[in-house]
Parts: sequence; structure tokens; C-alpha cells
Amino acid sequence: MKRTPLYQAHVDAGAKMGEYAGFEMPLFYPLGVKQEHLHTRAAAGLFDISHMLHIEIEGPNASAMISRMCPYDASSQNIGEAKYTFLLNEDAGIIDDLIVTRLANDRYLIVANAGCAEKDLAHIQSQAQDFTATVNPIERGFLAVQGPKAEAVLSDLGFDVAPMAFMTGIEPRENWFLSRTGYTGEDGFEVGMPVNELEAFSASLVAHDDIEWIGLAARDSLRLEAGLSLYGQDLSEDITPHEAGLIWAIPKDHRESGDFIGSDALARKIAEGRKRMRVGLLAEGRPVRGGTVLLNAEGTEIGVVTSGGFGPTIDGPMALGLVNVADADAPIFADMRGKHIPMKRVPPPFTPHNYKR
Repeated sequence: MKRTPLYQAHVDAGAKMGEYAGFEMPLFYPLGVKQEHLHTRAAAGLFDISHMLHIEIEGPNASAMISRMCPYDASSQNIGEAKYTFLLNEDAGIIDDLIVTRLANDRYLIVANAGCAEKDLAHIQSQAQDFTATVNPIERGFLAVQGPKAEAVLSDLGFDVAPMAFMTGIEPRENWFLSRTGYTGEDGFEVGMPVNELEAFSASLVAHDDIEWIGLAARDSLRLEAGLSLYGQDLSEDITPHEAGLIWAIPKDHRESGDFIGSDALARKIAEGRKRMRVGLLAEGRPVRGGTVLLNAEGTEIGVVTSGGFGPTIDGPMALGLVNVADADAPIFADMRGKHIPMKRVPPPFTPHNYKR
């Protein structure tokens, strides 16, 4: 199992470690999952996300290459603008969801999920053969600072982040990358740096009065409350952006006339109408976990819970599901070991986003 450069720091902080995406990662700390979650909503949480993959695309055809791989026109992207997008297969299924930031006229940074790192890199390198562009994986330490006090924390450490809006990125120092992005629904930042500077920077963050280490368990409950999809559960190569409720990330003029991998399949499937759709669900009692079958009133299977858990902010269970469009507006039940638990359909997010626009 791989380890991030901060493995020992997590152990020293009392973290319970566990496997995630091939890495031994902190699941929670002595503060506990609920309090870590609530601290992030109230102040600022610190997350080690060094397992994620950074890939730089640079060269005269960098924009054309991004535009071929991802369903948007990268040439129209402003320098410093971050874009939530996808790698799609020829059938318009999601290979991975990404954030792509334009750093210069001919240079982009892709931040990809750890669990998809190897296939993403192979896919991107295969596409580079058709373009005058280089693909440079970057080894970096990567930290997320999330919560309403995140801006103040980084400002206290000397970063000029107050002018930044949500979904923008800068290079504040040599070989550093800082974006106003995150995976919690809160305002926050993701900061990449050379590995040899990671330990000192993380220590300066931990020393701040408003910061607490946050593990993967609270990261999951935070992102689920915010209605944010997790690759491998809510997203896969068998699910299209339309089915996943993420068609908004593809510009309207691109959905039917774009020239990207999977464009023909996506246009056809949009014209045909989706057969499945993402829904938000609330339940009383115990959380309904991912993989739980969803039924209609007659007991016929109509879908599945893709992610489920307890939301400390909303003080109750919540779930995302993928259900047949024909059954989405009818009563929905979760099959919990033969008991049919009523599920209330609500539009995600389950708690409002607090991004700085």
C-alpha cells in the first residue's frame, strides 16, 4: 500500500489509518468524525489529498488536446480559470471527473482522482500522440483547507487569496499551485507544493488556532451533504454526465455539436432521453448505505443507492441514488434486509453550498 509524505504526521496526530485508492490514509483523528465534520463547517479543516494526481499539459496544441479529451472548448478558458469537467469514453461514460486549470496560453493543469490515476494517465498519454503537446505528471504534496475561515487562515500565512473567486487557480510560488476549489461545499482552497516543502507547510497550518486535521470519513460526509459525486460510487464508465445530474458541466452548444471523445454518443443519448437519473434521498432512522437496492411501492427494483451516510449538519441520514426516470416521481423505498424503508426524494445538495463567487 502506498503512503503520502505526511503518513507519519497523521500517525503522530493519532489518526486511525485505513486503505483508500491504494493508499494508507487517515480515516479519522481523536476529535472524531462528527466533530471533524462540524469543525469544517464552522471554521477550517485540513485534509491531506496528496494521493491525487497532477498532470500538466503544455505545448502549442495544449488547448486542442484538452478540448478533444474533455467536453468543453479549452481555448475559450481564461488564464487562471478552473473548470470542472470529465474524461469520457466513446460511449459517453465517465472515465473520471477532473478539474482543469488554465495556467498560461499553452499550459493546463489537470487534477485527477487517485483511484483513476493510472488509467487517466494512460488515456491522456495516448491522446497526446495526436497533438503537439507534452504530458508531465507532477509529484507534489497536496493539501485542502476547507471552511468559512479558510481564507483567513491562508491570509495569515502570507497568501494573497482574498481576491480569488471560486474555481480560480494561481501559482503563488515557484512549483506551487493554489486553487479556490474543494470537495466539501464550503469555501476553501487546495494547495500543491514540492514534496520537500509539504511537512513544514502542513505544520504551519496545524499550528493555526482555526485548523483541525480532517480524515476521509468526515470528507465523505461533507461531500455527500454537499451533493458532490464520488467516482467509483456515483460515477463510472457506465454512467453518463446526463444520468449523473452533471450535464450542466458541459456547455449547451457542446452537447449536440462538440467534437470531443464521446460526443456522438452523448448527443444521441440526450436526444433519446435518459433512462436513469440521479436523485437525492432522505430517510428516517439508520443511514442507507451505497449498494442498497431501491424499490417502488409494488416492490419492483427501480434503482440503487450510490452513496449513503449520516449528515451531522442536517442531523440525519442522506443518500444519492440512480433510479429509472419513469419511477423517479413515485414513492421510493430502500430494501434494508427485506424491510422496505420509505425514502423522501429531495434535490441535492442537502445543505447549501458556501462558495465565494
